Amino acid sequence: MTEAPQARDALATAADASFAEIAQRRRGRVRRYFYERPRAMDAVVVLCYVILALPTIIASGSEGKWLAMSLLLLIATVLAFRRRYPLQVVTAVVLFEVAATILNPWGSNVSAGLWFALYAVATAKKRPLALLVFVAASLPLSLLYLFMWTSPTNLDTLQDVPENFHLINNIATAVTIMLSNLLATGIGISVRQRREHEAEIAAWVARTTQLGKVTERNRIAREMHDVVAHSLTVMISLSDGAAVVVKKDPERAGDVLNELSRTGRAALADMRRVLGVLRDDSGRPAPLAPLESGHNLGKLLDGFRTAGLPLHYAHTGPALPADPAFELTVYRIVQESLTNVLRYGRSLSRVDVQITRDGDLVTIDVLDDGRGTREGGGDLASSIGSGQGIAGMSERAGIYAGIVTAGPGKRGGWAVHAQLRWNGDKGEE
Repeated sequence: MTEAPQARDALATAADASFAEIAQRRRGRVRRYFYERPRAMDAVVVLCYVILALPTIIASGSEGKWLAMSLLLLIATVLAFRRRYPLQVVTAVVLFEVAATILNPWGSNVSAGLWFALYAVATAKKRPLALLVFVAASLPLSLLYLFMWTSPTNLDTLQDVPENFHLINNIATAVTIMLSNLLATGIGISVRQRREHEAEIAAWVARTTQLGKVTERNRIAREMHDVVAHSLTVMISLSDGAAVVVKKDPERAGDVLNELSRTGRAALADMRRVLGVLRDDSGRPAPLAPLESGHNLGKLLDGFRTAGLPLHYAHTGPALPADPAFELTVYRIVQESLTNVLRYGRSLSRVDVQITRDGDLVTIDVLDDGRGTREGGGDLASSIGSGQGIAGMSERAGIYAGIVTAGPGKRGGWAVHAQLRWNGDKGEE
């Protein structure tokens, strides 16, 4: 029983953290640092390539192969722009890699530049294009090594070397290039899918947040309708009654005016609680709990009696569930029904409010024997004000798998019948 509020509080606390903050925490300090500083990540990529190609750069310089060394340094420079121009960079790297390989076939930089370039393409472009670029970028270098007639191995220093050693070595090198490039592309595709998934979740969070705001606005509008419509109707009836009896029975008029004042103060307090979800002067988050009006049902009925309704109330079965939201639903349905009676009923001699609980089923019946504009025919919305009250009652009942029907009573007058189903006890077992 006590764990449910704690669970709801925990969920509310978790919901306060934005999805962006959660994603930032999941990345960790190092990844978060480079995620927020892409230029620093570009510098790391360039540095990694230079380290991989450093032996070849030094060897090319010592052998006087300045063009090969320049091409390797040019690849490192081009990789700094892979994030902004992925396709152009991978094209340039392929050309430079092939040229550098022809000048220095067995350097330490074999296909290293393509790893970073293909990864950038896979993270920026869709999977089919990334795979197509992988094939197109890997084939030139792989075919070059596949059909190369020499290898770096000195056959004179080896014994039992097979006759087709060059072919085996070249095939192994070409396959290694293809597999390493495929691995880099696969990692890039995986990163892109994760980013797309995070973007979808972020979009879902935004839609859910917007839906929550709309739902809360609708709840506020419904509460304001109930408070204002009921309170103003009762206050108008009380003021009219006080004007009639003030000369004949001053004491009775004083009671009516006291009830008028109490109704106004109660309405003002309800409006403050409802609008509290929009603004909190203390600076703390305003509570989103429903108004605790269920225990004031007796005061509600007394107020309508003071306003002049010949009200009779009966309750059958066990007490209502001690749930504020459910009690508020019952309270608002009774309030709206009696407000309509007070507003539209004429020649009333009896108004009955019957609440019955039979297991999970709670039934609310409000019947009157009067006559008024509601008997004039037409659809429900046109016969009862704007129809928002009935719609609000139906929305409230729908939360508890219930229904609300309203129409002429069997014995004249008007009848409102509502059914609510409470399964909270079962849900807490």
